[in-house]
Amino acid sequence: MIAQPLNTKPKYVASTTLTEPLAWRRSSVLQGDVPEAVVALKQEDGDDLYVIGSTRLVQTLIEHDLVDEFRVMIDPIVVGGGKRIFRNDGALRPLRLVDGQVTTTGAILATYAPAEG
Repeated sequence: MIAQPLNTKPKYVASTTLTEPLAWRRSSVLQGDVPEAVVALKQEDGDDLYVIGSTRLVQTLIEHDLVDEFRVMIDPIVVGGGKRIFRNDGALRPLRLVDGQVTTTGAILATYAPAEG
């Protein structure tokens, strides 16, 4: 269900070890400096860019002010650990709620954007 739409979209991989061609169709490795490559992608016409499964990449994008929205799903369960989206750097990054809903299972789907300074 999720794989089919992902297979039809271009995918950009931030990696220092992978080389092309990549096995996943329509995938390419970002070349050079990742923040610079993302800036170039954001300037192109096309669909929104999403990060799936990389907290290190998200942290890098946050540090370079390249995140337009955070889409967060809060499940009604406490695990007690996990990977952090935000570095423990003490920086204050105000956000504003753009959208939110509660699912029938009690999960909260929230979209936040950086608050205007």
